Amino acid sequence: MEQIWAPWRIEYIQKAKEKGCILCQKPKENNDEANFILQRGSTNFIMLNAFPYNPGHVMVAPYRHIANLQNLTDDEAKEHFTMVKKSIELLTEIMKPAGFNIGLNLGKVAGAGIEGHLHTHIVPRWEGDVNFMPVLCDTRVIAEALADTYRKLKAGII
Repeated sequence: MEQIWAPWRIEYIQKAKEKGCILCQKPKENNDEANFILQRGSTNFIMLNAFPYNPGHVMVAPYRHIANLQNLTDDEAKEHFTMVKKSIELLTEIMKPAGFNIGLNLGKVAGAGIEGHLHTHIVPRWEGDVNFMPVLCDTRVIAEALADTYRKLKAGII
């Protein structure tokens, strides 16, 4: 039997689960590198997903704790989708994916892990990035450490 070693996962497994909304808490900590916040706007921010589907998986979220698109102000909506576009440009330049999955999971039944705080996922995709692991083992192999991805993308942010 083959073994896959992922010693960095023990930190997550043993870590106490955070209470409250991380999309509200992390920007308030003013520790952008530790929290993988790539850019701050006036009403939204871009951060790496700490549990990515692929390297470079980022999220754009408003600072305000709202659950629905229709509750965004016009300014929040404009900046939100400007930051989505900026994320795609950044990922295209730095990580050179072949495509993207971009989406919002609105509500728990739609798969929202943080259901009360609207956020858009931008997931870079490469040919062959999905293999047998998720199908057979309910395990996803991420080929790059978050801190390495953060440094690459932070250096390229405009």
